[in-house]
Amino acid sequence: MGSRPPTYAIQARSVHDVSQISSDETSGGDFNVLFIGAGNVVFGTTEGPWNHSLRFEKKLGDRLKVVAVVDPDITRAKKAIDAKSNTPAKASYEQTKVFRTVEEFATAIHSKDTPRIILVGVPPAFRGSTLPGHNLEQQVLKHLPGIPMFVEKPVATGPVNRTLVVSQEIGKAGTLCGVGYMLRYLQAVQKMKRIIKEHDLRVMATITRYAAAYESISVDHWWDKSRSCGPIIEQATHVADLSRYFAGEVDLKTIRAQTLDWDEEPGFLSEIPIDESKIKEDNRIPRVTASTWKYQSGAVGSLIHLAVLQGTDYSCEFEVYADGYLFKLVNPYVKPTLYIRRPGNDIEEVYTFADDDPFYTEVSNFVDVIESGDKRKESNIFSTYADACKTYEFTWAIREAGERSRAKRKARALWESELGKSSR
Repeated sequence: MGSRPPTYAIQARSVHDVSQISSDETSGGDFNVLFIGAGNVVFGTTEGPWNHSLRFEKKLGDRLKVVAVVDPDITRAKKAIDAKSNTPAKASYEQTKVFRTVEEFATAIHSKDTPRIILVGVPPAFRGSTLPGHNLEQQVLKHLPGIPMFVEKPVATGPVNRTLVVSQEIGKAGTLCGVGYMLRYLQAVQKMKRIIKEHDLRVMATITRYAAAYESISVDHWWDKSRSCGPIIEQATHVADLSRYFAGEVDLKTIRAQTLDWDEEPGFLSEIPIDESKIKEDNRIPRVTASTWKYQSGAVGSLIHLAVLQGTDYSCEFEVYADGYLFKLVNPYVKPTLYIRRPGNDIEEVYTFADDDPFYTEVSNFVDVIESGDKRKESNIFSTYADACKTYEFTWAIREAGERSRAKRKARALWESELGKSSR
């Protein structure tokens, strides 16, 4: 019998019990926060772990004062606030107002209600661009200058060049802006980073697999590339970002990708929960995207995204290789488990991280940086807007490489068909 791998359980504090608040969370005065968006990202959903309001409540306790919720759907916003009256955090929402636009809020604001953080939790179609109606960050910079923003990912769904303009404007304004690439904040990920740094390792390769449970994705826009930009940009963005986080910048010119598409025989899906026939054929998502590239360091990377599983559970693994080392992160979204193989031992160490909540950690770090007023601590914000734009550009490059491959296959098939007809 072979040796059993050593297993280490690392305990993390849970975010779910908001009644247990430590002394550092109750010290200091009120902490004003503005929520932009009254949907799932801010107030939660049964379909996933997103619920930033809960994390702010846990971090700040009674200090949290949600001064307003900005959302064009006033009814939804009021309903979300009313639901908080039945929770331990009800005091944080007793004076919360509702506005349709950032401009309305800025016009009505009193100095005592000036937010210290603006949480931007609206869908990416409404931000990350310079076009009216899609330029929420520009509206914040105009009407609420200088206030730190925390923005969800991906940073946009529009053209990359417009998003880069927004990034430049945020940088020029000197506005602190973090982006919600929460996997960077996992204890497992930070442990990997520490070991790589401590041993002065050079990353040689990254390998990523992300398999979605498509049967549970019942929102129409996810299946429509013209609306969500496709699964690489909208969904695999987290693991694409991890790839950059460990191996550095990608040489975008080296990206190659192949796709399995809806009109190819293996691409048939039997349990699609929406009517895909209502989506234009050119806008239907690929079932599989497999891509490879080189990093600027010379290392190599690969990513495969699959919309193939049924049920509700996804399957995701992320691997990093260095001389003598393998780091394998399994199930990072739900129950992160880290496997490490080191030089001199073929048996992998196994680390589990009970109750680790990266959503809480990213919010906690952001609040701590703002309260410290120390720019040197901004490195504890692991994903800035400028950095997130590089991930956005990277995922667009993968999508476009896949589309070029598909176009070449279709052109070749057409040429071969015409050649066959002419030879008869």
